[in-house]
Amino acid sequence: MRIMGLDLGTRRIGVAVSDESATIAQGRENIGRKTDGLAVREILSLAEEMDVAEIVIGLPINMDGTEGARALDSRKFAEKLEKAGRFPVKFWDERMSTMEAESVMLEADISRRKRKKHIDKLAAQIILQGYLDCRANLESDKR
Repeated sequence: MRIMGLDLGTRRIGVAVSDESATIAQGRENIGRKTDGLAVREILSLAEEMDVAEIVIGLPINMDGTEGARALDSRKFAEKLEKAGRFPVKFWDERMSTMEAESVMLEADISRRKRKKHIDKLAAQIILQGYLDCRANLESDKR
């Protein structure tokens, strides 16, 4: 079972997909967000092509635990995604994921231009990996 992770931005959506065992997240691509309808169709097409079972969207919660405009945007986008497709959509607290992605890329000495091109899919990979790790820990606790 593959799981897809999304990092929603105002112009781009970073996409990551897990391996079949839902253990390792891999950054896939960025999808343009000219309109939500086009982005939803592209995401659903990719999800079907990759045989995805569920989609995880990063939820940008403020550091004080409240939800602002970006979190509301994520929730509205998730609604559109669920209405248009057959995939359950879940949220994952994405606090600091973009900062973590930026830090990883700076440590790797990646140029500013290349960072801008890849940061969204790396943030999606970080979001998805966090979700996968938590899920694996919960399953091992059940045993």
